[in-house]
Amino acid sequence: MTDTTTRAAADYGTRRERVGWYFYDFANSAFPTTVITVFLGPYLTSIAERAAGCTSAAAVDDGCRGYLLHPLGIPVSPGSLFPYVVSLSVLLTVFVLPVVGAIADRSAHKRELLAAAAYVGAAATILLVFLTGERYLLGAALLVLANVAFGASVVIYHSFLPQIAEPDRRDAVSSIGWAIGFLGGGTLLVLNVAAVFVGDSAGWSAAEVARWSIVSAGVWWALFTTIPLRRLRNRPPRDGVVDGNPVRVGFRQLRTTLGELRAYPLTLAFLGAYLIYNDGIQTVISQASVYGVKELGLSQEVLVPTILMVQFLAFGGALGLGALAKRIGAKRSILVSLALWTGVLAAAYVLPAHRALPFIVLGGAIGLVLGGSQALSRSLFSQLIPAGKEAEYFSLYEISDRGTSWLGPLLFGLVFQLTGSYRSAIVSLLVFFVVGFVALTFVPVRRAIEAAGNTPPRVV
Repeated sequence: MTDTTTRAAADYGTRRERVGWYFYDFANSAFPTTVITVFLGPYLTSIAERAAGCTSAAAVDDGCRGYLLHPLGIPVSPGSLFPYVVSLSVLLTVFVLPVVGAIADRSAHKRELLAAAAYVGAAATILLVFLTGERYLLGAALLVLANVAFGASVVIYHSFLPQIAEPDRRDAVSSIGWAIGFLGGGTLLVLNVAAVFVGDSAGWSAAEVARWSIVSAGVWWALFTTIPLRRLRNRPPRDGVVDGNPVRVGFRQLRTTLGELRAYPLTLAFLGAYLIYNDGIQTVISQASVYGVKELGLSQEVLVPTILMVQFLAFGGALGLGALAKRIGAKRSILVSLALWTGVLAAAYVLPAHRALPFIVLGGAIGLVLGGSQALSRSLFSQLIPAGKEAEYFSLYEISDRGTSWLGPLLFGLVFQLTGSYRSAIVSLLVFFVVGFVALTFVPVRRAIEAAGNTPPRVV
């Protein structure tokens, strides 16, 4: 009996553990949904506009052209602050997440590391309650901390997947996790939608509703993280626990991992394709609310219910593409989703301003492709990882995962700063989907799985 067969028979955990794993998606999805996608972009932009002295309605409608902030002496348009901060947080994750992954793979306390990262991120989100007045630097700093902690926690969370699901079940388990995540993010957003409408009738300001909705995401994240922490179990590292300073060990192991990655060029090719197309997906997600409010002139009463609809459609979309992957394979299903993403982005460019229905229809299309493209990318990458290196390789993967892309937000911010047009900024993102599609097309997935020492599922 081979080592792989023994592992399949004995080490893939229980249904209880898989359900616990699903619930971390349920817990953390509040952050990308409520904070990154809906409320923080417009709210932090408004704080930045006030700090720059752009307070008249006419100036705001004109995109605050001519008004600048100077954080650390760098001239920044208020409308570019949020994408720049997202980009900065991801630049930091390039250095932080691979070390986190290396430490997690060499530690017998992976569950405790997940707890530490999750609770730091949740605490930073809750502290955004103090984001008032002109404190845009406070908001920027807390966003960076929360986003880096979010990424670190998801690296560790992803690394459990190859340990709790055998290869033929991994697409389904990953898709269920993403679907449960959209359900969690959508449920909290239901409460936030209620707050938007109740606040409007009760005379609460939109800014106050946004601020407390952001805080609620931190509370939700912390509260539901207790479920996976009670159900997931630690496993001995493949190479045994390594004594010594964990940070030093992490950096040393990171150097080893990067060196070993050259021995898996097909895994590296998939990772490169993923980083490109997922950069586009994450930028659309994080900048959608800014585009809807600032370019299309839509109110929170339109924006928030639309994004809520996206969450629940994404629940079905993730399961639907997961079912499609059983028939045609994960790679082909991802390519289908990328073609649909390209059409969605082209349609976004021509959306008419001040009209809710076209925006809602486009949101529905996003919901149908959003979850599946990400869930299948995660499960497919898990097939390309050498056993025992899960967290290390997923740290490289997570650098460009949900809400942690940096090239896309940077391009979006630069195009807006140069043109003053959010339409130009949004259509510039087409390059990520087109190039990512072409790059993925040329990755021989079955051969890549075998090269990593794994057994391919029946359909890839």
